[in-house]
Amino acid sequence: MEIILLKEMEKLGKIGDVVKVKDGYARNYLLPKGYAIIANESNRKKVKHIISAANKKLVKAVSDAEELKENLSKLSLTITAKAGEEDKLFGSVTTSDIEDLLKKEGYEIDKKKIVLDEPIKKLGVYDVKIKIHPKVVGTVKLWVVKE
Repeated sequence: MEIILLKEMEKLGKIGDVVKVKDGYARNYLLPKGYAIIANESNRKKVKHIISAANKKLVKAVSDAEELKENLSKLSLTITAKAGEEDKLFGSVTTSDIEDLLKKEGYEIDKKKIVLDEPIKKLGVYDVKIKIHPKVVGTVKLWVVKE
């Protein structure tokens, strides 16, 4: 059976691909879950329209993400923390702490999008990566100072 994929499927293809699969797999899994539709002429036209609309949305999302990246690169955050000898923190600075600082600055960024290569356990200046969009990664300068 030939189908058109509506969602990207690992090992099958990406959105809009026409693939041939076994009838049972299509009828029992792909079609009921909404991952694919039967490949006929009218569905091919629908999918072309859906893909072109999705591409327009993607271009807009990437341009918005680039703009946010520029704004974040100019931003400098400061967090105070208790520290002991050799500037080691009691505990660490987490993505939740950084999320709260960003909210105070007016940016709604989920903590899951904040990437820390390693836990922040010392005073200093850090570049924190933020996955704004799958294609766009921004950075924010974070100052960790003694309380």
